[in-house]
Amino acid sequence: MTKPRSKIDRPLVPDLPDHSTVKILGLGGVGGIVARYLTMFLASLDRNIRVVFVDGDSFEPGNSTRMYFSDHGNKAVVTRADLIDRFVDSLLSLIAVAEYVTPENIARLIHNGDNVILTVDNHATRKLVSDFCATQLDDVCLISGGNDGVGKDATGRQQRGTYGNCQIYIRRGGRDLCAPLTRYHPEIQEPADHSPSDKSCTELVKSVPQILFANLMAASAILNTFWLYLCQASHYSELAFDIADGLMRPVMLPPPDLDALRSAGETGDR
Repeated sequence: MTKPRSKIDRPLVPDLPDHSTVKILGLGGVGGIVARYLTMFLASLDRNIRVVFVDGDSFEPGNSTRMYFSDHGNKAVVTRADLIDRFVDSLLSLIAVAEYVTPENIARLIHNGDNVILTVDNHATRKLVSDFCATQLDDVCLISGGNDGVGKDATGRQQRGTYGNCQIYIRRGGRDLCAPLTRYHPEIQEPADHSPSDKSCTELVKSVPQILFANLMAASAILNTFWLYLCQASHYSELAFDIADGLMRPVMLPPPDLDALRSAGETGDR
């Protein structure tokens, strides 16, 4: 097999400071996969790390064809219960928050220094979290990913469900090291959908079927991106993928400021 040419010419060693916090917002088809593999990886670092699961939705029988869970009930609570025994001898602390992210509670849920993994299925929440991180926080790493379901999206366009993306937004010392989620995505800047916390709207919206393997690809892109970030080797701001075309590659956007990221790591600010 021919080895593809790499942008990175050094060993990759992930590092996450002791007493860091990782928050996963959304524990559905993508977030549930991320939660399981990310906690496994974080436990291997042998550090005191807080992992916070945040979701106001519940697992239902119909979710079983594309999500793994042991019981019905709130997704954050059930995910923590599924994992807690596995990591009882590790240094991880697993916390469940049974809430949707809203304008009213976001300042309580996301703080300076957090590593935020955003795996929600709507642009309204993506915009809310991106705007908050960009205007209210000085230090944060935000990684957002997902894929379209099969059928019409919120704008009425037909989607085949095989493609998606992953974005990373890093802010250090009040300075953007790459673009917020909204800058190159008008569908996030001006969302046509609604937050799931808006009950007056969610009653009218039916769940769009997702392809399990597209969820797996989205989760993989998110985990890969977070790993590169911890290795101080982030060289893209966005990944795009399509499982029908066998595609995963960086989008041609300005990459993160690696020099600033390394400098922050050397001074212990990350």
